[in-house]
Amino acid sequence: MERPTATRPADTAEHRRLLEQRRGEADWRKWGPYLSERAWATVREDYSPDGDAWNHFPHDHARSRVFRWGEDGLAGYCDDHQFLCFSVALWNGRDAILKERLFGLTGPQGNHGEDVKELYYYLDATPTHSYLKFLYKYPQNPFPYERLERENAARGEEDPEFELTDTGVFDGGRYFDVFVEYARATPTRTLVRITAVNRGPDEAALHVLPQLWFRNTWAWGLHDDPRPKLTIAAADKGRARLRAEHPRLGEWWMTARGDVETLLTDNETNAARLWPGATNTSRYVKDAFHRFIVEGEESAVNPDREGTKAAWHFSHSLKPGESASIDMVLDNEPAEDDLADFAEVLERRKAEADAFYDAIHRPQLTEDERILQRQALAGMIWTKQYYEFDVHRWLEGDPAQPPPAAARKGGRNHEWTFLSVSDVISMPDKWEYPWFAAWDWAFHAVPLAMVDIDLAKSQLELITSEKLLHPNGQIPAYEWAFSDVNPPVQAWAVWRVYNMEKHANKERGDLDFLMRCYHKLLLNFISWVNRKDSAGHNIFEGGFLGLDNISVFDRSQPLPDGRRLEQADATGWMALYSLNMMAIGLELAQHDRNYEHLAIKFFEHFLVIARALNGEITPGLTMWNQEEGWYYDVVRGSDDVAEDGFQLRVRSQVGMIPLLAAMVLRHSWFEKLPNFKRRYEWLLSNRPDLGGAMGCRWTDDGQVCLLSVASIDKVQRVLGHVLDEKEFLSPYGVRSMSKHHESQPFSMTCNGEHWDVRYEPGESRTGLFGGNSNWRGPIWFPTNFLLITALRVYDRFFGDSMTIECPAGSGNKLTLNQAAMQIARRLSLLFLPDSQGKRPMHGRCALHNDDPHFRDHLLFHEYFHAETGKGLGASHQTGWTGLIAKLLDQLAREGG
Repeated sequence: MERPTATRPADTAEHRRLLEQRRGEADWRKWGPYLSERAWATVREDYSPDGDAWNHFPHDHARSRVFRWGEDGLAGYCDDHQFLCFSVALWNGRDAILKERLFGLTGPQGNHGEDVKELYYYLDATPTHSYLKFLYKYPQNPFPYERLERENAARGEEDPEFELTDTGVFDGGRYFDVFVEYARATPTRTLVRITAVNRGPDEAALHVLPQLWFRNTWAWGLHDDPRPKLTIAAADKGRARLRAEHPRLGEWWMTARGDVETLLTDNETNAARLWPGATNTSRYVKDAFHRFIVEGEESAVNPDREGTKAAWHFSHSLKPGESASIDMVLDNEPAEDDLADFAEVLERRKAEADAFYDAIHRPQLTEDERILQRQALAGMIWTKQYYEFDVHRWLEGDPAQPPPAAARKGGRNHEWTFLSVSDVISMPDKWEYPWFAAWDWAFHAVPLAMVDIDLAKSQLELITSEKLLHPNGQIPAYEWAFSDVNPPVQAWAVWRVYNMEKHANKERGDLDFLMRCYHKLLLNFISWVNRKDSAGHNIFEGGFLGLDNISVFDRSQPLPDGRRLEQADATGWMALYSLNMMAIGLELAQHDRNYEHLAIKFFEHFLVIARALNGEITPGLTMWNQEEGWYYDVVRGSDDVAEDGFQLRVRSQVGMIPLLAAMVLRHSWFEKLPNFKRRYEWLLSNRPDLGGAMGCRWTDDGQVCLLSVASIDKVQRVLGHVLDEKEFLSPYGVRSMSKHHESQPFSMTCNGEHWDVRYEPGESRTGLFGGNSNWRGPIWFPTNFLLITALRVYDRFFGDSMTIECPAGSGNKLTLNQAAMQIARRLSLLFLPDSQGKRPMHGRCALHNDDPHFRDHLLFHEYFHAETGKGLGASHQTGWTGLIAKLLDQLAREGG
């Protein structure tokens, strides 16, 4: 029985805080690292007539222009509605701008799409934010903004990206390590320490500006609330204090230790800088601190000791190896001794964080694996963000602002006018993806459940909530196109998280959680059936389904010649969806028999989908290729003439997805639910066309049943490809496309246009989906994790009675669970030091591999080069790459 470290009882201070949160005794989640690292160039901030989000609100505007929907900042911290925000600004005396937020290339600027060009790390975090630690590496020479843009613009799709480390700004150690730590003394009292260390060989100047400000909620004409206000409450020798008054948040005080200059301005747009002929509505504006510090404009800040944005200006000159710290406290009471116990509380919270993770880590983990697991989970905690978006208001415009262009009414996301959300959400990434993505979000719940089961469950409920769900039942895909479709993995995540908690709590599951999610998932399932099975044959079209450029052409668009693409992966996803909905229905039916008929219905859905995947779509045309032992997408004409259709023989993970639809049922479920048992037996006896299409087996003792889309011979044949190192099995996991296509690319001609797909182990060489995503070869965590999960399901049925060669052709026979652990181990090798002490994810970068101040700081990339293991895509997509934390737990438990 799986008993995850996630939720097994432990008596640490952090576990007790989580219990206080659950019982409503304390609100430890009120404050957290909820500030985005990029609010500029997001869809929410795009009010252009043509939907050009990248250029409508560029990085150059961000320091001067007020955000409508959310704030951003470096190492940021705020309340759960982002009324009051805190972040760190820096200046090395040489940069052209004050460093207040992270810089990166937009989609059109990067040769592989958008890309953050900074070095920063989430080093530690506890789920109640009782302790957080962030590291930013700040060059001492001018930050090379223009060079990064210029060099990447000169590179093509065949070239690697030009990174910050390639510019030489870190040569000779000429940079500052800037650590930011947060420690929660109480739910309302937060200690903040900023520590800067000079890693260079020479003395160097550093300006540090801790910033406190209000999100601008008053400029839009929507609320009659009094305007919030920041004032200087004290400026004694050795201490400075700010008072923050907000109509909804109440009064808060922030105190800093030291003799320090306090700067004040307003969080208002500097329109005069941005647009010719425009005038400012406020004398003191958002970019005042930049102008005061960098440009020496003393009149930029407000001398009247009040505003809506404040900063303390600390100036240091640090010798080589020297460090300097700044201590601050944020509290809702102006205690006179609010800094007295600072060091004691900070050290206690660090020790409590260690104790918490000691309870999470299995004892079998090595020290390197513990570092990996802890930083993966820390990244997931840091990547929660406050997210506000009201699509109706966004389309209509605000009363106090000019109306948006009429073209927007029929543009991006115009069908989603009911979507209105204002919540803390688990995001894929705080720079590249500072917005939710539906299937990423579901995967996040699994590792999050290891440290905070209540948060994991609340996130799954939010995914399916009325705030987001379309009236037709669709779950929004992601901010750039809510109407796109992601794989429907929410039921899988709900069922898995439910069982994690149930097994850890001695078979007591949260049935209310399961029921609430189930009702919404019913609507979503119906949406798929009604909208993505246009022919009504239980074969699904879906769209790109999160696998972006895995096919010959953009699967979100109609085919060039008017034919229809029917997808093996969409159909496989729906088979998995059916099985999970059946399982949830069976679980609920054991407590409320009204759910039994729904379990029956989803079993029937599973049967007809399995038949569609394995049988003839039209005479002579199937998704299963018996000769090659693989599932393929099918292209067919609208008149269903077999000669007009063909298999799209791209051997990719599309053909692996049907294997994921597998589940083990125990006889006890049948005995408790006679109606389900009766219908099950009748269908298999009277409809051999259905039962014969799938893998359905009972153990010899009749106690366990395996339901799977693929019969066992098909499972073995597909795995023969998956576990073949000449095809899918890489040293670092399972490739997204077979290496077979390296020497034998797939080609086709349609409407006189030639198309081809070849194996590409690294960065994308196609412009599909912006060119920043590549499913044509690299290693991706979500599908690898699901494959591992499926192999473990099959193994629970077959056990030692079934073995398979792994790697294929090696003669090495493994059980399916051992094969799953072999894949998991290979994935872990991406992050762990090899025999030379180098981590493959770092690639050939000597700085990351060899420098003691870099090599143990890990990045959790979007995907990984299939041959070298180098991290690619978004560098901080801990979201689903954080699944490594769960895999390490399984490896330790299994001895893999």
